[in-house]
Amino acid sequence: MSDTLRIGIIGGSGLYEMEGLTDIRMETVSTPFGAPSDDFLIGRLEGVDAELVFLPRHGRGHKLTPSEVPYRANVFGMKKLGVSWIISVSAVGSLREDIVPGHMVVIDQFIDRTKARASSFFEKGIVAHVAFGDPVCSALRSYLLAACAATDATYHDGGTYVCMEGPAFSTRAESNLYRSWGGAVIGMTNLPEAKLAREAEISYATLALSTDYDCWHEGHDDVTVEQVVEIMQKNVRAAKEIIRHVVPLIVAHDGPAPHSNALASAILSAKDGVPAERIEALSPIIGKYF
Repeated sequence: MSDTLRIGIIGGSGLYEMEGLTDIRMETVSTPFGAPSDDFLIGRLEGVDAELVFLPRHGRGHKLTPSEVPYRANVFGMKKLGVSWIISVSAVGSLREDIVPGHMVVIDQFIDRTKARASSFFEKGIVAHVAFGDPVCSALRSYLLAACAATDATYHDGGTYVCMEGPAFSTRAESNLYRSWGGAVIGMTNLPEAKLAREAEISYATLALSTDYDCWHEGHDDVTVEQVVEIMQKNVRAAKEIIRHVVPLIVAHDGPAPHSNALASAILSAKDGVPAERIEALSPIIGKYF
């Protein structure tokens, strides 16, 4: 594991093509939870004393459905590489009139509607319950907001991300239900990702990119694929610019990442009863406690 500050970026493969990235290399990482979505791309932004670690959530070429994404392997791989901060860049549908396609939302809450995903590293003889009332790192969220403000992006401070299983989109009844719950956007990927990041003691935040209105919106069905693709391309360009601005703010953070001790009081299993193979398998995450 490197002593260099490493910042993880999980999103679409379009983020790989970031201008000003130097010392680029690819790394293959093995994990106890299988292979991650793809190899990790590691590089430096010019003039910044940190490395960025990119991972395309769905694999290059978008080969994995939201339910097939190996979330545990992805986050474990980030931890194994020494990542202490993760920025999730995620396309979403808007559940609010004021969140117009093309806008950014710096998420502060989640509602989990997934049902077919492993959502914890802790099993088979070791139990931990992390605090998750505030699922987003407040420091990283503040840095993302400052970075958004430094660009031309239109952004919203806070909003609840409803994470559904997919791959089909919501029914209109579901979409209106989520609106009644106070949902701001809907997506398919940030849970269990955010939960796993907390278990791995990685500070995590989401930059959500609105591509369209969900089906609650009158006229939603009139949106063409071409229009959505155009908005997505614009969003990726904006996300790259925001990342360029946020990285120096993270580098300047005073002290360790805020969630670097999230497991300090979370592991309930008696240490002398945890199977040795679980301690070894999870050593990048729990080694300091055993």
